Amino acid sequence: MPLRRILGLAPWPVRRRVMRQMELRLLPHLPADRRLRAARRVVPLGPRRRLLPPAAEAPALRVRTAAARLEARRSLWSDPASVRRENLDRVVASLATAGIDWFRVPTESLTRTAVAVPESDRARVLAALEALTSAEVGRLEIAGRRDTTRLLRVCWPVTDHGGHLVYGTEYACDVELWRAADGRLSAPRPNPVADSIPAGEPATLAPEPVFGSFGVPGPLPRYRTREVFTMVSPDRVAFPVDAVYTWVDGADPAWFERKARALRDNGWVAASNGQTANRSRFASRDELRYSLRSLHAFAPWIRHVFLVTDDQVPAWLDLDRADLTVASHREIFGDTGRLPTFNSQAIESRLHRIPGLAEHFLYLNDDVFLGRPVPPEMFFTPGGLTRFFPSGARVDSSPRRPGDTPANSAGKNNRDLIRDTFGRVLTRKMKHTPHPSRRSVLAEIELRFADEVRATSEHQFRHPDDIALLSGLQQYYAYLTGRAAPGEIEYMYTDLADPSTPFRLARLLHNRNLDAFCLNDTDSPAALAGEQAALLAEFLPAYLPFPSRWELSTPRAGTMSASSTRRPVIARQATRHRLAERPLS
Repeated sequence: MPLRRILGLAPWPVRRRVMRQMELRLLPHLPADRRLRAARRVVPLGPRRRLLPPAAEAPALRVRTAAARLEARRSLWSDPASVRRENLDRVVASLATAGIDWFRVPTESLTRTAVAVPESDRARVLAALEALTSAEVGRLEIAGRRDTTRLLRVCWPVTDHGGHLVYGTEYACDVELWRAADGRLSAPRPNPVADSIPAGEPATLAPEPVFGSFGVPGPLPRYRTREVFTMVSPDRVAFPVDAVYTWVDGADPAWFERKARALRDNGWVAASNGQTANRSRFASRDELRYSLRSLHAFAPWIRHVFLVTDDQVPAWLDLDRADLTVASHREIFGDTGRLPTFNSQAIESRLHRIPGLAEHFLYLNDDVFLGRPVPPEMFFTPGGLTRFFPSGARVDSSPRRPGDTPANSAGKNNRDLIRDTFGRVLTRKMKHTPHPSRRSVLAEIELRFADEVRATSEHQFRHPDDIALLSGLQQYYAYLTGRAAPGEIEYMYTDLADPSTPFRLARLLHNRNLDAFCLNDTDSPAALAGEQAALLAEFLPAYLPFPSRWELSTPRAGTMSASSTRRPVIARQATRHRLAERPLS
């Protein structure tokens, strides 16, 4: 039996120990050009295999999570916010049917919901929930003894058909049994607002955003609650946040011909650093599809997605989605810059010109992925400041010189602008994470450093004079003008050519303990490029098996021109949800 299959059958502690020994003791003895291939051939990326796989039509699957082994319903389409709402709605419907009074309360958890019921109804609540969870693949957890418990946890776990990903108790509905005494109701545990309220306070209705940011997009359901819980705390982000991606299909023949013509017109590229127009910058291995899956699953609070392309549309992208806009380079460059462009730094210098883009947005490269549910407060303060995430990597302290990589040249140019403007010297790069951004700050930078921004926009390929507006300059500029603050994010960067990457991805797939990760593609020999593509093709569907709301169920034949399906880009007026409704009559 191959070692890979043996490891796939082994319990995780055994698998982890063996993989660690291989990574440290075996790989260093192999020729460098064989290490990635060897690692990929032996490292299983997925859950523990079964000797007898389940029947294809089996509606449920026995799966193991970090917390427990449980039964989960198999599904082709799912997402955390929908599972969370379904768990809540099932619970409150059951309580209402049983005639049990309830009201929703906020929780300290980003992903769980909670409802309060009278402690005096403990027996009736237990009976209703036990009947509900036993009828389907449900799970009821009781904290402490049955006859004294004041906290129940209810969920209906969901998994994909391969059992790679489980939406389980982390999206459960908690049922709190509140105690009545001296005219007040007291909670069994703290919550963000109040754990003791007047017993006679009237019920009211409030929409989902009152209780947290991790909700399903679309029409907002309203839930019974008490007036005190409609008061939104000052540590919550209440403004809309969009997401912006840039994407290119380097295999598109029409695009490739445009690039070839541009290279002939820019003779300086041949004598520049090899990363100025290297192949890997334009390769598409379906990363965008999976990055959007991560956004859909783990940041459902995103209002709108803008995809900026050179008139290219991925075959799988659903252009009929109202919350998706494909923006052409022509739209954002207008009469500035030089098109066609193959310079990511030039494209980034125009992103704040996207019509309809919110003031606050996240900019993501397609090799950046969210790893677990995250709140908007990770990226913005409630007052509107952007957060930034400095890396441990340093900007080279030497002056700019021939042979610098485009990234290093841009970092040094950023440093010169910050030093000349503020008398400060930036030393740290930014992590490869989503970049929180503000349109007004970027527009101000364009005015203040007009010559540098204009020059960057006019370079068709990455040039030594470029600045990195989105991934370096804006963070320090906003920080030094009082509009940004350092943030914290659990994150991993790995190079797909690194032979340790398969081991890192196996650990990530098991632990799922990162807010974000970047799978960077360096320029590698053709043999390694094939291994990298195979690695992504195995890992990404295992980590993110469920399609996003922006995917077609049946993809088109291939990449198409955006101009053939152009919809007008309409500037959308930002609106705030009403956070509370009048009391019930």
